[in-house]
Amino acid sequence: MIQEAAVLQDDLPRRMEVLGRTARSAAHELALAAPEAKSRALKAAAQAIRQSRDKILEANGRDMAAARAKGLNAALLDRLELDEGRVEAMARGLEDIAAFPDPVGRVLAEWDRPNGLRIARVAVPLGVIGIIYESRPNVTADAGGLCLKAGNAAILRSGSESFYSSGAILDCLQQGLGAASLPESAVQRVPTTDRAAVGLLLAMNDYVDVIVPRGGRGLIERVFAESRIPVLAHLEGICHTYVDRSADPDMAREIVVNAKMRRTGICGATETLLVDRPVLQSHLPAILGALIEAGCAVRGDPETRAIDERVSQASDEDWVTEYLAPVISVKVLDGVDEAIGHINRYGSHHTEAIVAEDAATAERFLVRVDSGIVMHNASTQFADGGEFGMGAEIGISTGKLHARGPVGAEQLTSIKYVVRGQGQVRP
Repeated sequence: MIQEAAVLQDDLPRRMEVLGRTARSAAHELALAAPEAKSRALKAAAQAIRQSRDKILEANGRDMAAARAKGLNAALLDRLELDEGRVEAMARGLEDIAAFPDPVGRVLAEWDRPNGLRIARVAVPLGVIGIIYESRPNVTADAGGLCLKAGNAAILRSGSESFYSSGAILDCLQQGLGAASLPESAVQRVPTTDRAAVGLLLAMNDYVDVIVPRGGRGLIERVFAESRIPVLAHLEGICHTYVDRSADPDMAREIVVNAKMRRTGICGATETLLVDRPVLQSHLPAILGALIEAGCAVRGDPETRAIDERVSQASDEDWVTEYLAPVISVKVLDGVDEAIGHINRYGSHHTEAIVAEDAATAERFLVRVDSGIVMHNASTQFADGGEFGMGAEIGISTGKLHARGPVGAEQLTSIKYVVRGQGQVRP
C-alpha cells in the first residue's frame, strides 16, 4: 500500500525511530543473505514493476498533475514524468543489477606475513543507507535495487513531487523481497513529505551508516550542514565540453548538440561549451547554428556573440550555473590548458569532455581535469551508471572519499580485514 503523505507532527520522531530500528535489523539479515536470494528478489521486483505498470503510471499522473499546478519548470517535469518506456527501463535495470556478480565477500587483496598470518581485505556491506532525492521517481528502483545487491538496507526519502510514484515503485521492491523470503523492511521509505523528516533522518546516526543526497545545491548544502552521518554526495552537474583546435568539425557539432540537447534535465548534460580560439571561425558557427535550431538558448562571451547575433551576453553567473534546461553558455579561450583551468575553477567535478584528434592533447585533458568522469570524443550524456555497464547508479559522486563517479553496487560496500593464524601471539 502507498503510505499516506500526512503523518502527525508529534508522531514523526517515533515513526522515524521505528524505520531506523527495523532497517538496522534488516541490514543484519541482508548482510548474510545468499547471492541467489538477492538476485531472486531483484528479478521478482522487476516482474512486479511490469505487472504494476498501470498502477505506477496512474500514481505518476497524480504527481504530474500536482507538479504542473505548482508551476514546476520543464526540466523538473521531464525528470518526474514516467511513461511505458521508463517503467520498462526500471524493470530492466533491476534485472541488470541481479545479473552482476555479487559485490559482497569479494577478496580485494590477500597476503602472508613472515610470522605466518594470512591477511585478506574483504568487501562487506555498508549497513543502512539513507537516500534523500528529489523529483526523479526512478531513483526509488535504482537506489533500492543497488542497496539490496550490496547487502544494505535502505531508507528512502523521496521528494514531495514524486511521492505517489515512488510509493508505487516501493511496493514492487517490497513484493520482490517478500518473494525471496527477505525482510521487506530492507527497503523502506520515510512516510511523509514533511521536511522535518529530513532533519530527523540526518540525526539517526545510531541506525544509519551513510547518507546519499541526490538533488540540487539547496538539498546538498542542507545535508552537509546538518548531517551527523557520513555523506556520499551527488552534487550538481556543471559539465563542460571543450572543442580543441584538433577537433573534427562534424564530430564536434554532433557531440555538443547531443551533450546539451538529448535530455537537458539530467546531471550529465553539458552546461558550458569551451572553444579553442583557432577554430572559432571554422567550427563554432555550425555548432551554434545546430544548437539554436534544436531550440537551445545560447549565452556567450563577446567573441561568441560576434559569430551569431542570436547569442545573448553571458555573465559571470553563467559559468557556475546548472541550467537543467535548453540553455548553454559558451566561452572562447586559448588552448587546452586554459580549458583545464576554467573547468577546475568553475566546474562541479562531475563530468567533462574534450573533442580532439590530437592524442597528446586529449591525454593532457584527461589527466589534469579534476572531475569524477572525464571523456574523450564522447557526449557527456553518457555519464550514467547504466551506460558504464553498472546496471544503474545511485548517483554520481563528486567527492573524493570512498567512491567517485558513478556509484553502483560495488561502491556501496566497505571493507574489513580477515586475519587467519595458527596460534600466533605478538612478542
